[in-house]
Amino acid sequence: MFVGESGEKWVGRRKTGVLALIRIMEQMFFLGQFYHSLDDKGRLTVPARFREILLTEGGFIMQGFEQNLMVLPSSAFNAYAHAIQKMNIADESARLLRRMLYSSAYQVEFDKAGRILVPQVLRQYACIGTEVVFAGNGDYFEIWSVEEWKLQTEKLQDSETNAHRFATLNLSSE
Repeated sequence: MFVGESGEKWVGRRKTGVLALIRIMEQMFFLGQFYHSLDDKGRLTVPARFREILLTEGGFIMQGFEQNLMVLPSSAFNAYAHAIQKMNIADESARLLRRMLYSSAYQVEFDKAGRILVPQVLRQYACIGTEVVFAGNGDYFEIWSVEEWKLQTEKLQDSETNAHRFATLNLSSE
């Protein structure tokens, strides 16, 4: 039995429903690292867990902020696009961000084998060869060349630098 904020008791089916909702929300996050190969036609098999989320609502692949690619479900892409659309177009940084987002974004389409085509321009930007790393990043995931991902993991594994780097961020759970 659970007691809600109002003091009402949740029993039976409500308990199961709440737990099921929590499980569904957990499944909507992109988590983990996966290594995959790109075929000679530029197609890439998306990890099953990531593919499930994208098949539900569609998605977009685009240039990332480092030398990587970002893949966002449609809901995340639309949220970022909505925020960017509100920015002042007289601001040069806002215009550059709009160009980066819109000119490098392509809708994700799966073939029957669960692969997506990574456009050549994006493969060149991210220096992607035949091996890539998928890196979960919460509401989206990134695609990295193995070499660039190695550099990222070296940065992430420097605990002293991370303590200073992340000290100003509000990492509280509330």
